[in-house]
Parts: sequence; C-alpha cells; structure tokens
Amino acid sequence: MKKRFINFTLMILFVVLVGAWIYTSVRDEFLKQSRASQRQTVETVAAGYPSEPEDVDGWLKRLAEDVNDYKVALISEIPMPGENLSVTPKGDIELSKLTKDFALDPEFSKGFDNAAYEEIYRSVKNWTVGSKEEQALFFAPAVSLKTHDIEGALIFAFNTDGEQGFMRMLNTLFLGAFILFAVVIWQLMMSRDPIVGFALAGLFLMTLTFVAYPLFEALRLSFIENGKFSLSIWKTILNSEGYLSALWGSLKLGCWTATFSTLVGFLFAFVVSRTNAPCKKLISTMGVLPVISPPFSLTLSIILLFGNNGLITRWLRVIGLNFSIYGLPGLVLVQTMGMFPIAFLTLGGVLQAIDSTYEEASLNLSATRFKTFSSITFPLAIPGILSAWLLVFTTSLADFANPLLLAGDLRVLSLESYIEVTGMNRLGHGAALSILLLLPTLTAFLAQRFWVAKRSFVTVTGKPSGRITELTTPTVRRILTGIIFVIVFFLILLYGTIFAGCFVKNWGIDYTFSLENITEAITRSTDALFDTVTLAAIATPIAGITAMIAALLIVRKKFHGKRFLEMLLMTPFALPGTLVGISYILAFNHAPIILVGTAAIIIINYVIRELPVGIEGGIASLRQIDPSIEEAATDLGADQATVFRTVVLPLVRPAFLSSLSYTFVRSMTAVSAVIFLISARWYHLTVLIYNFSENLRFGLASVLSTVLIIIVFGAFGLMRLLVRENTNLMKNVT
Repeated sequence: MKKRFINFTLMILFVVLVGAWIYTSVRDEFLKQSRASQRQTVETVAAGYPSEPEDVDGWLKRLAEDVNDYKVALISEIPMPGENLSVTPKGDIELSKLTKDFALDPEFSKGFDNAAYEEIYRSVKNWTVGSKEEQALFFAPAVSLKTHDIEGALIFAFNTDGEQGFMRMLNTLFLGAFILFAVVIWQLMMSRDPIVGFALAGLFLMTLTFVAYPLFEALRLSFIENGKFSLSIWKTILNSEGYLSALWGSLKLGCWTATFSTLVGFLFAFVVSRTNAPCKKLISTMGVLPVISPPFSLTLSIILLFGNNGLITRWLRVIGLNFSIYGLPGLVLVQTMGMFPIAFLTLGGVLQAIDSTYEEASLNLSATRFKTFSSITFPLAIPGILSAWLLVFTTSLADFANPLLLAGDLRVLSLESYIEVTGMNRLGHGAALSILLLLPTLTAFLAQRFWVAKRSFVTVTGKPSGRITELTTPTVRRILTGIIFVIVFFLILLYGTIFAGCFVKNWGIDYTFSLENITEAITRSTDALFDTVTLAAIATPIAGITAMIAALLIVRKKFHGKRFLEMLLMTPFALPGTLVGISYILAFNHAPIILVGTAAIIIINYVIRELPVGIEGGIASLRQIDPSIEEAATDLGADQATVFRTVVLPLVRPAFLSSLSYTFVRSMTAVSAVIFLISARWYHLTVLIYNFSENLRFGLASVLSTVLIIIVFGAFGLMRLLVRENTNLMKNVT
C-alpha cells in the first residue's frame, strides 16, 4: 500500500509539472496573439489620424459610433513627466475622465513618455473605465499625416472580456483534466474495485455538473437584484400572503394527486401482475396511455368536454346540473389521469418481482386471501408504493401546464413561477418560487428513505418462483376489474376527443368532416418529428443504463456522500420545467461549457430529468433481491461489469424496461423545460403541438398528438423485443 501511494504521488507530481508547462505555454501564446492583434489595431487606427486639426473631432466621433471593441481618447498636449494635464482630453467621455484623474499615475506617465518618442505602450495593469472593469490601455502618438509632427497622445481602452473568458475556460479545462486524471489514476492504482470507483466518480461528476451547477446558477439569480447581492426577492416572497397561499395550494394538489394516482396505479399493477383478470393487455395499454400523450392533451380534452362550454357540460345543463371543472377538483382529476401511469410503471415491476412462495405458505396455513394480501403482499410492496407516491408528488408540484388551463381560483407555485418568468420577465422571482418547491419534495424524499432504510423487503433469495398465487376471489376480481374498466372508459372518452379532432375543421367551432388537418399537420411537422424521435432515441438507453447503475450503487454499496448523491439525482424531478430550462441556459450559455443551441443540452435535460423514475424503480426492485446472488457470482470469478450485465440487469428487467419506456415517452412528450432549449436546428414536436393549441388549431394539435402516440407505442413493442423477458421471472397465476 505504501509503495502504491508513493507511485501515485510521483505520478501526480509528474502530471502537475507537465501540465503546468503546457498551461503556461498555451496561456502565454494566447495572450501574445491577443495583444499583438490589439497592437496592430492601435497602429492602424493611429495611422489614420487626420492631417487637419479641424477634422480631429469628427474623426473621434466616427470612431465612437462605428467601433464597439475599444474606446479612444486624445490628449492634444503631452505632459512632461510629473506634470498634470494642461488640456482637457477629447473623445470617449469615460476614458477622458480616467485619463484626467490618473494623469500623474506612473503607468500614464510612462505611456505619455513612450508616445512622445513615437512608440506604442501597453499598460502593465488593467483599468476600470466607467462601469467596465479589466480594460487594457494602449498609448500611441497622434502624428499628423501632413506635417509628420506629434500633435498629442492617443489612449485606447480595449475590452478584455474575451481574454478573461478564455483564461477562465483554460483554468477550468486544466483543473477538470487534472481532477479527472487524478481520479482515474487513484482508482487504477489504489482501489480494489476500479469499475465501481469509476461509476461513482462518473455519477458525482454528472450530478454536480448538470444538477448542482445549474441549480446554483438559479439560486444565485434569486439573490441578485440590479446586479448586486440582495435579499429583497426572498423578503417579498416570504412576506406575501399570495405566494404562501400558492405554496399551500401546491401541497394540497400534490398530496391529493399523489394519493389518488398511487391508488389507481396500484390497482392497475395489482390486477395486471397478481390476478388472473381478463384483458390484461388492454389494461396495461390504457395504463400507460396518459403518459404517452403531451401533458396538456388531457387538459384540453377535459375542457372541451367538461369546460364551461363543453359538449357534456351543455348536455348536463339541459337536465339542470351545473358544475365547474376549474379549481382543485378538476386539477386533481386531470393530474390523476395523467400521472397514475408513473405509479403503475413503478409498481408493476415491484409486484411482479415478489416471490409468491410466502403467499402460498400463508394460504396453506389457512390464512384468508385478504389476510395474506394485507400481511405479506402489501408490506413487501411498500418500498414501491412510497417511491411511486414520491414520484407523483414531485411531478404534481412541478407541473405548470395543467394549472395554466384549469387552476381557476387555485394558486400554485409552479404556475406563479411560470407567470413570473414568461409574463413579468422577473427571472429571479421565478427561480426563487421554483426553489421553494424543493422544500416539500426533499422533506418527503428524506422521510421515505428514513422509513425504508429501517426495514428489510428481501423476497428473491435464489431462483424466484414461477407462479403467482391468486389472492382475489372471483367477486373481488370482478369488482376491481369493473373499477378499472370505468377508468379505461373515461380515458377512451378523453382520447376519443383528440382522435375525433383530427377529422373536423376546428373543434368547438366548425365540426365539418375534413382531412385537411392531417395533410397540413404532417407537412409542417416533418423536421420537428425527426428531431424529436432522434433526441429521444439517443437519451433513452443512456438514462436507462445510468439509472440501473445508480440504483445498484445506492442499494449495494457503501460510500461517502451516498445521501447527497441520492438527493442530487432526485432533485431534477422536483424542479419546475421552467426553472430547469432557465437554469440550463444560465449555466451552459458561456464558458467553460457552451451547450445552448445544441442537441446535447436537450439530451442531457432528458436524461437528468427522467433518471429518478428509473432509479426509484431499480432501488425498489433491488431491495427485494438477496445480495448473496451477486456475491455468489463474484465468488465464481465474475467482475462487477459481468455481475451487473448477467445477474442484476435480468433480475431487475421490469424496472429497467419501465425506465426505458418512461424516459422515451417523457422525452417524446416533454414541454416545459425543452421549450427554452430548442433552437432553429433542433425543434420539438410537443412544442409545435403546444403552439397549435395556443392558436386554437386544435385539429392540427390532435393530428400530431395521435402521430406521437402511434410512434411511442411502436417504440414500446420494439423495446420489449430487444429487452426480452427473463424466463426465471415469468409467472403464471395459480
């Protein structure tokens, strides 16, 4: 160990010396080229000094109007060393004032002296000219083209933002390269398990760069007022009854939505994976349909059917029933319908992975089916239930599209944040309100982790049972299936509205049958459709594999900073999309990482935003698998990568497939964050759908929504072929 540490130290020392030499060479060469370019500019401009005195003022004025890279001032009489100016400088006002105030400074005296000898001089230090810091000053002689006499000194002030930006980028690049190299060498020379070390280092680097850093930029913005540090934004928010009311409204909406969504999701997952109910494929299909469509599609359908002038609302008024879909009840309804697939996808894998041996033993000991469910099945599913509730809760808090259309008199923080950013252009207020949403999310996250960590939920200790014990009587099964079909019928009604909208000229105004919407929508969306599918296809495998690796490390490995890493991985799901989009623009629109306008920033947004679903599903599944299975593979000589690929991944296949599916559909249907990140080169289909909906072109929006649903369902089938069912986990209901 001592020898390895000495070798590591020598290696790092060698890298530091070589890196310092390369860094110094690059820095000096860049500064040399930059200053040579500035000097060339000074020589060129000074050579154009007018030959007639009466033309000098006009020449200086033209320079001030036409040039933005530098400022120019003129001293018509060069003072002797130690003497003050005898004339007022001409040219740029701020530079003239600086010259007058510091004429006796040694740097100015040296510059005037060089100008008197027809030489160009660059000040050693930089100066603050007006409100601009770090200005490089050059002194040059003002030589008349007619008489060739020195008629004064020209002072040039060059903006050094480019140099400073390059130096920051260079410093960050070399520091990052050194840290990366040190981590790699440490893992190779000092660690017993380099692969795990590299995985942890990669996760920490990813979360710090794409979660903590953008969030810090947003947090910093909330403390900035007129370019200076200030607490005024937070004082305004915390002392405002309206904002506190919005916080309470968000909590109520989140709790109700998470509770109802988890109940519905558990009902779907239980019937599909633990009973012998009919039409399971239809139930599974309808259980994921809401998450496939754009997030505002269901809201528009609800309004068109149950709004103030909706089709069903008009019919109800005829029979004397009046109600309003706007407000908390309507929002809970539409969010539950739109978000219960999160719970269904999470709980489906958890319930499927539960070994039915314990249930069979309970029934053999004369326990009732309900007793077996309440004492064995339900407790073992609690990690997944809590994970599902947390994910829906954070999704509800971060949602702004549904409240934007259905909130009524209910105030929620996500909508307040969106209005602050887009309506009032107060980025600091919007960022602060969005950050305020982290408090309830992190509280729920820590409470859930604390509770689960104290209990064991292991059920898979070897080859799992291939059977599922039927825990419902025929009567109970029919009741549960009936409830599901009522929900399915309601979803069909909502999506039938979207499908019908494809074939009418303008829903709500002109119901004439027409195919014009289909032709126009396809023609106008070709590029956006290609971009959307391409970006989602790239992000899906990255997010799925990363989520399973993160879940494995969190559940199976002990390392410093585990809780911190978990919180960083979960944080993006709690952030409103507007905040994510703004923070990414703030963080990655300047050196050292410039990603705005590229496909990379959209893909990174997809991966980071959707990781929590895969991680939560993976964690819930891994908690049910005995670690001795992986230990046995390791004892037989398999490395960590082989264990992950051949043992862990097949056992968590349902969670892995759910992660892939959810990432793909969320990437295909994203709106809130991606609307800030799209560019002329990379557009998004859901943003186009949103624009059509906003302009009341519901027919075009319906066509594109239908196309999107078809594409995602096709991708579902393809993923199920590529990620085949593990025969050891296939179950038959008995």
